[in-house]
Amino acid sequence: MNTRRNLLAAALVGAFTLPVSAQMEIKLGHVGGPGSLFELSANEFARRANEKLGTKAKVVVFGSSQLGGDSELMQKLRLGTVELAIPSSVMSSAVDAFGMFEMPYLVKNREHMKKIEAAVVWPSLAPMADAKGYKILAVWENGFRNITTNTKPIVKPEDLAGMKLRVPQGKWRVKMFQVYGANPSPMAFSEVFVALQTGVMDGQENPLTQIYSAKFQEVQKFLSMTGHVYTPAYLVAGKTKFASLPPDVQAILVQAAKDTQAYVYEQAAKLDNELLDKIKAAGVKVNDPDKDAFIAASKGVYEEFGKEVPEGGKLVDKAIELGKGMK
Repeated sequence: MNTRRNLLAAALVGAFTLPVSAQMEIKLGHVGGPGSLFELSANEFARRANEKLGTKAKVVVFGSSQLGGDSELMQKLRLGTVELAIPSSVMSSAVDAFGMFEMPYLVKNREHMKKIEAAVVWPSLAPMADAKGYKILAVWENGFRNITTNTKPIVKPEDLAGMKLRVPQGKWRVKMFQVYGANPSPMAFSEVFVALQTGVMDGQENPLTQIYSAKFQEVQKFLSMTGHVYTPAYLVAGKTKFASLPPDVQAILVQAAKDTQAYVYEQAAKLDNELLDKIKAAGVKVNDPDKDAFIAASKGVYEEFGKEVPEGGKLVDKAIELGKGMK
């Protein structure tokens, strides 16, 4: 009788116990829509990582804000409920010094960004992020940002006067557009299309890849190629959760993240050319603004950032120095 009872107990335990070999899932969340640079980047990273991970673990990508907007994803990284995310502007909400990438016309081109990555991001910004509970695995890209509107083309900063403009989370983007005279409002990316469609917002600013993949060309009349900010993106993990992964899994993820960067830059440059033509073909009127006027109007933002975030101000100076002689 006891033998039978023991056998039954063993069978029940077996029925409710997961196999030891159950594959670990590594969730990667991002806000990009189908066809966006974020989607391309995340999928390429997952392909490279999964090839090396084999049966150890599997990276599973969740795009289009399925796991939450940028701010939610940052919280989930720290809580460990999401393993990886691709934040961009929102990093300045977590670590003040990342606001350097909110400074208008700071990054001249991708070669300049590579220099900034080596001399500023890894030695200075990455440790600051680490101290806040975030581990940066690689520096990728969101891109050069441009303004779309429903009211009129933007040629000079004064054309933005009073305009209701959606911006991402990050106080320095808000301050920048306030300096230009606009009325900026931070809003989750997933809510922007409806806000533009209903007139809650007159316009927004984003890289071409985000503009096109989110179909803003369907609800906006003008695209002004201001190129006012270059936003890097980062493949980021929650520090605690990442440290709990097996060391070989950590190493594979870090290497795959860094190896994906060249692909990201290549796709970004390609999309810059292709998407402008597609946006024009959708009936959006495109214009080249007076960038010198925007640069002149940006001086106060740099001064305020330097006073409020002294270490960030020093990093801005270093980035400017690295770009001297570059076009």
